[in-house]
Amino acid sequence: MDSYFLYIASRLEKLRRDKDANNRSGSWFGELKQLQFWRAAAAECLATLLFVFIGTMSAVDITQPVDVTSKFIRVGLTFGLMITVCIQIIGHVSGGHMNPAVSIAMAVAMEISPLRAVTYTAAQCLGGMLGSLLLKGVTPSYLHGNLGVTSVHMGLSGGQGFACEFVLTFLLVTSVFACTDTNRTLCGSPSLGIGITVGVLHLAGIPFTGASMNPARSLASAVVSRDFTDLWVYWVGPVLGGCVAAGVYKYIFLPYKDLATFPEAEIELASSADVIVIPRSHFNGDVTGINGRLELSID
Repeated sequence: MDSYFLYIASRLEKLRRDKDANNRSGSWFGELKQLQFWRAAAAECLATLLFVFIGTMSAVDITQPVDVTSKFIRVGLTFGLMITVCIQIIGHVSGGHMNPAVSIAMAVAMEISPLRAVTYTAAQCLGGMLGSLLLKGVTPSYLHGNLGVTSVHMGLSGGQGFACEFVLTFLLVTSVFACTDTNRTLCGSPSLGIGITVGVLHLAGIPFTGASMNPARSLASAVVSRDFTDLWVYWVGPVLGGCVAAGVYKYIFLPYKDLATFPEAEIELASSADVIVIPRSHFNGDVTGINGRLELSID
């Protein structure tokens, strides 16, 4: 029942956002005329700025860590908790991607338009670089050479680093799709679920590649620190991993393909003998029966 209430809430939110759907252009470029589109892009830029600033701040050794393991834990927890905070802040505005790999994957799954994915990616990259610049402004100059730059472990090849980023991002994007699936009977917090995923993947992947899983985050640190070593790993790996995850979840797993939707299940439940129907005479207003349900219209 709780999941159904969550579904109703998500549908109401969608209806609120789509109230002017009849006035919109049917093309992707019609989005460019919408204020909400640019508001969402600005939200992605600001959220990525904050995410990169706080996340990479935890990776800067302004004080020497007790040991390398404690640093890994600090960075992993910071990135995981910060993504949770940012999704809570702007998730209802833009979807809370803050990651080109997620935005492109959403376009592959046809959850957003390709134009929106490209715009989000540009906004995220801009926001990430601004976040790194802000970090540079509050960091001693002797640390400016490495402001949270992600790098492949010296014992690994570029191909091995690519494989790590591919798998890590595959898991991340799969978690994003699963946690935000409106058909799922999930009563927990999507932002917390995604945040835990990011934290766990960081704890495992930091020693190997820095566990970026986010092209905008790696680009930002590379540009501001002027260190572009193996940057391709942090674009090709996450983008391909995210696209494969979108295809697998949306077109192969198809978790709800053969199941009734919530509206279909509601009609069946209301029409069955297992529910108690309140008599029409109980209401003083205008009551109309639709598909076995009772709707009350109060003037």
